[in-house]
Amino acid sequence: MSRISVRGFAVASATAVTTVGAVVGVASGNAQPSGDNLEATAADATLLADIPVGQQAQVQVSSLTQQADAQAAAADAAAKKSAEEAARIQAAKTAEAKKEAAEEKAEREAEAKAERASRDAVRDASSFTAKGSYTVAEVKAIARQMIPADQFQCFSNIVDHESSWNYRAQNASSGAYGLVQALPGSKMSSAGADWQTNPATQIKWGLNYMNTRYDSPCGAWSFWQANHWY
Repeated sequence: MSRISVRGFAVASATAVTTVGAVVGVASGNAQPSGDNLEATAADATLLADIPVGQQAQVQVSSLTQQADAQAAAADAAAKKSAEEAARIQAAKTAEAKKEAAEEKAEREAEAKAERASRDAVRDASSFTAKGSYTVAEVKAIARQMIPADQFQCFSNIVDHESSWNYRAQNASSGAYGLVQALPGSKMSSAGADWQTNPATQIKWGLNYMNTRYDSPCGAWSFWQANHWY
């Protein structure tokens, strides 16, 4: 091999080594020679042809190691960036889920508040003047004033089946009494001492029972339809 061709191979080898060094240098933040100075740098470097034959393989291995290290560093940086992006996306999804949950909770609370307000707005049993007797029409009229409008039909359905709106109805076998067939009837005394003769007192007790046990008259009616008792 001529000296020229040997030196040409050496320049190419030095260029490759210098290029790898440039990659590594950029990764580590060190300034590297510009393209214009590459050949000068190669000329100043130790040429592969000037290195003893026994050590040339070590130089080539070192160059490949530098390349592998540069590639590994680039892969690590890409993986870190990908992980950071995935974490950002997950954080955004979590924040959105929390926002939706908070909005749903606020909506449920607003609905519950409105329902309570509706219940509070209806007339209480004590606001009705007691009478000696009541017709079915009168009892229903009282119930319409005491039961929230959106719950009245459900309440009415239950009373239709339990007593046919007879506030003095009594089950001879079980002892259940009144419009809503409280068992025993004396339970209704918690709503008023006149529970046996005042339909308003019975309605008050029945509404409270349905709200407490089934959340509403419609909840009680759903249960009644499935079980034929409530």
